[in-house]
Amino acid sequence: MRKIHKTYLGIVLGSLEKNSGTYTDFLYNYEGDRKIKSKAVTHYKVLDSNYNYSLLKLNPTTGRKHQLRKQLLIHGHPILGDTKYRLTEKNYSKNDILMLHAYKIDFSINNLKYNFIADLPETFNKNLKEKYLKISL
Repeated sequence: MRKIHKTYLGIVLGSLEKNSGTYTDFLYNYEGDRKIKSKAVTHYKVLDSNYNYSLLKLNPTTGRKHQLRKQLLIHGHPILGDTKYRLTEKNYSKNDILMLHAYKIDFSINNLKYNFIADLPETFNKNLKEKYLKISL
């Protein structure tokens, strides 16, 4: 059983077909010349959406490198401000800020439960307003 539960918030391009679901994908990375295939599972829920953007709550159950960024790109909804995992080369700026926020973490140590919430950065709040998205958790 998984002992650490993480919740992320992300602003992605486009609107998703379903309001919630699970992405299960095989991701690839390289260690030297070796190509490594690993399974990645992420549960998502759409918190708000319009035609151009969606605000998602993301709960990965596996912990792969860049898992959320890679999976959202695979499914056609890259994270706003992602300069590595994106659909096109245009509209790219070094000043782009990744709109992915590690919002909440829950875990237990010796049967004591801990949970922490990180406030949204000002840049995230600013983007929510600019994209006409509202957060309700």
